Amino acid sequence: MDVDAGFGLSNGRRDLTLVVRERRQAADGVVALTLVDPNGDELPSWTVGSHIDVSIGDSLVRQYSLCSSPSDRNMWRIAVLAEPAGRGGSAFVHEYVREGTELRIRGLRNNFQLLTAPSYRFIAGGIGITPILPMIEAVALSGASWRLLYGGRTRESMAFLDELSAYGDQVHISPQDEYGLLDLEGFLGKPDDGTHIYCCGPQPLLEAVEQRCEAWPDGTLRVERFSASSRPSVPQQDELASFEVVCRRSGITVTVPSDVSIFDALTDAGIDIDSSCLEGTCGTCETPVLEGEPDHRDHILTGNDRESAQIMYVCVSRARSRRLVLNV
Repeated sequence: MDVDAGFGLSNGRRDLTLVVRERRQAADGVVALTLVDPNGDELPSWTVGSHIDVSIGDSLVRQYSLCSSPSDRNMWRIAVLAEPAGRGGSAFVHEYVREGTELRIRGLRNNFQLLTAPSYRFIAGGIGITPILPMIEAVALSGASWRLLYGGRTRESMAFLDELSAYGDQVHISPQDEYGLLDLEGFLGKPDDGTHIYCCGPQPLLEAVEQRCEAWPDGTLRVERFSASSRPSVPQQDELASFEVVCRRSGITVTVPSDVSIFDALTDAGIDIDSSCLEGTCGTCETPVLEGEPDHRDHILTGNDRESAQIMYVCVSRARSRRLVLNV
């Protein structure tokens, strides 16, 4: 996969303790946290589209996109939406995280890489604006053509409108209470093999964009999901009842039956693999593939990425070959 050096990939495990330097209300129900090193040191470099894992309390880990500028090595910024029906992560941040709070961070990971193209269309829904912000900065600096369509329930619920106003009419703000559903047809126009489309937001928006991009060239659309797609991968008719996973670095071979995930089988065998969502959306369990053919069931990899078979997400994916060799 060709990734421009300026927009490239930076996946890896880094454990940091950062402190909240600033907490501000970015919109109704959205708080923005500025994170810095407690000793004033520079933070690791990152690429647009990256997210970090944040430890929430004693047991929760949540993923948040970095929405600051990669050129500023002195701080990272994330934004957290209050979700009353969530699993507790956003409630903890909104209720307990204040300026001076220390947070344990792991990352960086980038499952939403910005590839080089002559033209871009960005579509964001609600808190989905967070990974899009640094993308827009990078594309604007590159001189490429771009436009953004940004929707939300109300104007007051949409974060970072003040920052986006600097881009003028390249940004189209479309709150639902003022304009109804986003005009995707009008914004996207006719399929164009020179335009890349990046979308992040709630599942109904992603599915609507995916439907409208079916006529576009393969690889045109990239999405970042908050949760697993409502259209899960369909098991193959010739799906293997069981297969072997060889752990090259650990020297262990594990048999994975049909009712057990690779992640669970490896964990039961004592192999330590980072995890979080267990839905194939966050990328935390990314594992290098050395031999064999994975059966990819994640919601991250595109068609070309799947064909290369260099990595897989072991929380949901399986094997098409009777033997997989993984670098764990």
